[in-house]
Amino acid sequence: MSKKLVLIDGNSLLFRAFYALPLLHNDKGVYTNAVYGFTNILLNILEEEKPTHMLVAFDAGKTTFRHSTFKEYKGGRQKTPPELSEQFPLTRELLKAFHIPHYELDMYEADDIIGTLANMSNKEKWDVKVISGDQDLLQLVSENVTVDVTKKGVSEVESYTPESLLEKMELTPEQIIDLKALMGDSSDNIPGVPGVGVKTATKLLKQYRTLENLYDHIDEITAKKLKEKLETYKEDAWMSRDLATINIESPITISLEDLNFEGYEYQDIYSLFSELGFRTLLDRLHGEAEEAPQMELEPFHYDIIDELSTDLFTGEEALHLEMVTENYHEAKIEAVSIVGEKGCFVIETEKAFQSDVFIQWLEDETKKKFVFDAKAMKVALLNRGVHLKGISFDLQLAAYLLNPADNNEEITAIGRRLGEKDVYLDEEVYGKGAKLAVPAFSVLSEHIARKTNIIYTLKDRFIDELKKNEQMELFKELELPLALILADIEHVGVQVDVERLKEMGVELTERLDTIEAEIHELAGEKFNTNSPKQLSVILFEKLKLPVIKKTKTGYSTAADVLERLQPEHEIIPKLLLYRQLKKLQSTYVEGLLKVVHKDTHKIHTRFNQALTQTGRLSSTEPNLQNIPIRLEEGRKIRQAFTSSQKDWLMFAADYSQIELRVLAHISGDKKLMEAFQENKDIHTQTAMDVFHVEESEVNSNMRRQAKAVNFGIVYGISDYGLSQSLQITRKEAKQFIDKYFAIYPDVKQYMEDIVQEAKHNGYVSTIMKRRRYLPEITSSNFNQRSFAERTAMNTPIQGSAADIIKKAMIDLDQRLKEEKLQARMLMQVHDELILEAPKEEMDVLAKIVPEVMEKTVQLNVPLMVDYSYGKSWFDAN
Repeated sequence: MSKKLVLIDGNSLLFRAFYALPLLHNDKGVYTNAVYGFTNILLNILEEEKPTHMLVAFDAGKTTFRHSTFKEYKGGRQKTPPELSEQFPLTRELLKAFHIPHYELDMYEADDIIGTLANMSNKEKWDVKVISGDQDLLQLVSENVTVDVTKKGVSEVESYTPESLLEKMELTPEQIIDLKALMGDSSDNIPGVPGVGVKTATKLLKQYRTLENLYDHIDEITAKKLKEKLETYKEDAWMSRDLATINIESPITISLEDLNFEGYEYQDIYSLFSELGFRTLLDRLHGEAEEAPQMELEPFHYDIIDELSTDLFTGEEALHLEMVTENYHEAKIEAVSIVGEKGCFVIETEKAFQSDVFIQWLEDETKKKFVFDAKAMKVALLNRGVHLKGISFDLQLAAYLLNPADNNEEITAIGRRLGEKDVYLDEEVYGKGAKLAVPAFSVLSEHIARKTNIIYTLKDRFIDELKKNEQMELFKELELPLALILADIEHVGVQVDVERLKEMGVELTERLDTIEAEIHELAGEKFNTNSPKQLSVILFEKLKLPVIKKTKTGYSTAADVLERLQPEHEIIPKLLLYRQLKKLQSTYVEGLLKVVHKDTHKIHTRFNQALTQTGRLSSTEPNLQNIPIRLEEGRKIRQAFTSSQKDWLMFAADYSQIELRVLAHISGDKKLMEAFQENKDIHTQTAMDVFHVEESEVNSNMRRQAKAVNFGIVYGISDYGLSQSLQITRKEAKQFIDKYFAIYPDVKQYMEDIVQEAKHNGYVSTIMKRRRYLPEITSSNFNQRSFAERTAMNTPIQGSAADIIKKAMIDLDQRLKEEKLQARMLMQVHDELILEAPKEEMDVLAKIVPEVMEKTVQLNVPLMVDYSYGKSWFDAN
């Protein structure tokens, strides 16, 4: 079998991917855009090249053997943005999952590793493909070595063989080195001969073939200035030639056979892709997950019973309702299982709910019940008219608090992690996706009996761990009661004006038609506005707009491309607006209509309480956190969320700048605290201090920049991140951040102290003792360590803000009951609580809601709550 070796320049492709794609991150805040772009290229390579051998080469460090020749080699390069640095270890994880070797060598560059291996392979007559974004590697082109150079980011690749190199550049592979010698390379700080560009250098090499021959015939150069420069900078030209020459005999410690590649296994990369948030790439993976091996489980005794009697209950039992599908609002309860001192029992669903003994036990507050996911269980029972009470332990919440990184685990996954081997995972019993199916009752009953037993047996162990971490109060007084409140909120749901949504759909359609007509008029012809291919022809061939990016199928018309083209033609802003409105129509109008419950005519979202590492709630079906508000048309979506009864109104209360107030409290910065204590506008105040102007002189742009810095500090923003946000240079962004820290020195001190605390403890905590573990904080790997440091800075702030609004929900729920009000909570969206109540209760709510929310915790600065009310969520904002 012929050997096919693929050699990849890791640094080059990651840099190109990072700058080609917008900053992306997964739900844990880890930046992923460079890894995402790199993965796309990797999958393309595997599909198209089908290599037998592979290697990804990386630069080992900043210093190489070339620095002994020219100490300024690669000097002047900007520091790698931390958002990119953090992605190098992720890329190595990715390669490990793909079973692709990677390699780096002290004092040498990735080019030298690739050159050496290409040279070795060439001698063996292997077929070699080199992939890089750097044209320096074109010097390796030969009969057996093809070099692919990425263009326009990472979306397009141009292949070079000796023939195509001669055709496209009019040079041979050997002449690439002399080309660099003459023209230099600003990216590597290779000087070359000043004033000699690619055209002049190519012309000289076509005539004289080599640098040596050129200088042997220097007297034949008739252009006086050119000859003078060539003579003056002769030593620089020869030095540049040495710098540009790839070392094809580097002292590498790997052999060609070490690069053997036999493919990857779906299951090895499924979990990594899921963690990184690469949902769309999962569909590209070849093969499917293999069926899990059938384990020989130890015998487990349980009884299937037909009738429940009171003597089965001692007052402390684990309870589990098995629901196979994820959406417990509509899921069928497949069976019921109970484990206690009297043993383990399984009962068919309908037999259980026909039992008065069972219903009375469920609704008895004095009977302690241990469960997994109390919220889901309470909702499922409320749907049957049963009010679950007496829950004293929730395994899901306990596991989440003890290690928020292992979020959303199922019962048996937790059991396996803690040494319980005699259980199957749910997908091993039911399958997943299209294969999802409920097995025979004999299989189902044993599975859920074992699951319920895990809840029962692990309870004490988890409680001991929570006490050890001083987190029992967080568990018992915050998360567990909140789960039950969220269950009520989800069950009640939010009334949706379906007709208003449909009207919005019609209005958006009419608006889209108008804008599309304007676009066609500006284009001078009709075309399919939703077709990127047809649009690219209009923009780049007919209107002759500058090409920003090309893809395999033509010119890119992606959003980032259109944004850069806005000053070029009045058609561009209309195209951007058209796309925004189109997304509103499909995602939020049509999308919301799809999740309206057929019976209640309400939306019953699912709040995810055990998902984010900061403690923030998220929601699904629909994602309430993402209801758009930037566009007026987006804000109008909230008009469809209305009160559920006649003469009732919606009441919205929103914490004002809670994360900045938490920062002031945690850091103890006097100036920052003073601004909040005196009720100053913090963004205006920061702008005044940064720009050294009076309040009356602060314009909207100054305040906008100050706001970006204020909130950016909370998220550990870098100079690169701020420069992207404000569209300014990194130098300007760094100056802005430096000024901020000069104004608020205790904020800077907090950032430094919390990192040291994290290194000492291995975790950081919120004001309510919620933990986030950061094992990478002491890593010798700079990239891993820097990400952990940034996370250490922002987690106590974001997490404390999350804790505060959660506690406010509990306090408010209690207060509404004490006041005997009909008002009820409907939603929590970011820092906002939305309620509904009779019109006559509005004055009472206007008094007690801000009071409860502002007093739920005592900080060193006041918490402030804004509120309003109206017939819809839109009117209440």
